[in-house]
Amino acid sequence: MKQHEDNNFYSVYYLVGLLAGLFTGVATQSGPGYIIGLGVTGLLFAGFFLRTFVKGHEKHV
Repeated sequence: MKQHEDNNFYSVYYLVGLLAGLFTGVATQSGPGYIIGLGVTGLLFAGFFLRTFVKGHEKHV
């Protein structure tokens, strides 16, 4: 049960990365392709952030 709660907590990082990327695309008034691309870039940055900076994450992967 505890591992399931930890996975939900880490999914917040991916959600924030996705929303930040999408918001950046909308705020800069880019086309739909750029908005989706920035959303994917936000997801990739969230994954990089989790792997590199979040302590204890490697224990749960």
